[in-house]
Amino acid sequence: MGATPALDIDPLLDDPATRIIVCCGAGGVGKTTTAAALGVRAAERGRKVVVLTIDPARRLAQSMGIDELDNTPRRVKGIDETAGGELSAMMLDMKRTFDEIVEAHADAERSRAILENPFYQSLSAGFAGTQEYMAMEKLGQLRARDEWDLIVVDTPPSRSALDFLDAPKRLGSFLDGKFIRVLMAPAKVGGRAGMKFLNVGMSMMTGTLSKLMGGQLLRDVQTFVAAMDTMFGGFRTRADATYRLLQAPGTAFLVVAAPERDALREAAYFVERLAAEEMPFAGLVLNRVHGSGAPQLSAERALAAAENLDEGGIVDQGAGNAGVRDSSAPSPPAEPTPDETPESRGGSEGRSGTRSVEQLTAGLLRLHAERMHVLAREQRTRDRFTALHPEVAVTEVAALPGDVHDLAGLRAIADRLAAREAVEPVESARSDHPMG
Repeated sequence: MGATPALDIDPLLDDPATRIIVCCGAGGVGKTTTAAALGVRAAERGRKVVVLTIDPARRLAQSMGIDELDNTPRRVKGIDETAGGELSAMMLDMKRTFDEIVEAHADAERSRAILENPFYQSLSAGFAGTQEYMAMEKLGQLRARDEWDLIVVDTPPSRSALDFLDAPKRLGSFLDGKFIRVLMAPAKVGGRAGMKFLNVGMSMMTGTLSKLMGGQLLRDVQTFVAAMDTMFGGFRTRADATYRLLQAPGTAFLVVAAPERDALREAAYFVERLAAEEMPFAGLVLNRVHGSGAPQLSAERALAAAENLDEGGIVDQGAGNAGVRDSSAPSPPAEPTPDETPESRGGSEGRSGTRSVEQLTAGLLRLHAERMHVLAREQRTRDRFTALHPEVAVTEVAALPGDVHDLAGLRAIADRLAAREAVEPVESARSDHPMG
C-alpha cells in the first residue's frame, strides 16, 4: 500500500467554482473549529466568506471576537482583508428559521395561528430532525442571496454524521405521511360532513390518539395541520432543491474525524454514503493527531530505562555524586556539626538530590512511553481507514496544547490544515483487519 494522497486545502479554497464547503462528521471531532479555520483562511486569501455554525456552545463567536452570534450574518473584525476578502459568521437559530419560513409562506392571520400553536412551538424547538432540516433551509437561503462567494457549513452535532443528509427527507416524509394526512382529512372535508367523517370514520383512531397524546394535544396537532396544509409541499420542494445544491459541482464535502476508532468508522460510513448519493467529496480532515519530539525512542526502551532508574541499576552510588554536587555549589559547604562528618553529610544529600532527578526522569520516560502507545494506536486506526478507502485524500491536523479561543488560534489550525503532506502507512499496522 503506497502513501495516501494528500488533501490540498488551499486550491480548494482559492477555486472560485467552490461555493459551498460542508464540514461533516460525528460529534466532538472539531467540526466547528475546522469550519471557522477554513473561513478565516479563505477570507484572508481573498474570498468573501460566511460561516454557518450550528454549535450551541458559542465557541465560534468567542474565537472570532464576536459578542454573540445569531440568525443574522455578522462581520468578523481582525481579518486581514488586504487580499480583498472578508468574513461573516452566524449561528443557526432553529426556531427563528422555522418562524421565518412560516412568515414567508403564509398570510398574517394564518401565520399568527401557526406561530401561537403549542404543537408548532414544540415541533420548531425540538422535533427530531428539525435542526438538520433548518440547517439545510438556512444554507439554501444564504446561497439564494448570492451575497457571499463561499459558504462554509458546520453541520449539527448529532449521534450520527448521516443525520444531516437524512433529516430533511425524514421531516418531509413526516409532513407528507399517512399520520398527517389522516389528521388533515376532517379539515379537508369541512363542515358537517367533516364532523360526521371524524365522528364515524375516525372515532376509534382519535379515541386511541387522545389516550396516547391527550385530548388537548390532539386538538393542537389537528389545528396545526389544518393551518400548515398549504405549506407542506413547500417543505419537501425546498428540501429537494437544497439536496440538489449539495450534489452540485460547486459543493465540496470535508469529513472531519479524530484518530479514534468510532470517529473513523463513522467517517468511513459517511464517505460511502456520499459516494452513493453522488455528492462531491473533497477528503478527510484527521483532527487532533498527536506527535512526539523523540519518535526514535520506542515505548519499550523508555519503560526499560524508567525501570532501571527506579531500581538504581544504572546510577552511580559512590563519591561521584558528591563531586557533581560540589562542582555546582556557589560557595564552600558549611562546617559540619559535631554529630556529622563531611562524608556522611555530602553522601546523603548527594544521593537524595540524585534520587529526585532519577524519579523525575523515570516519570518523564513513562509519559513518553504512554505518548508512543497513543501514537501507535492512532496510526493503526488511521491505517484501517486508509485500507478501506485508499483513494481518499487526507490532511492531518496536529493537536494543539490548549483550546482555540481567538483568531490567532484559528490561523494556527488553518496553517496545519493547509500543510500538504502525504500520509505514509505504518508497517506494523498493515496486518490489522479492516474497521468493523
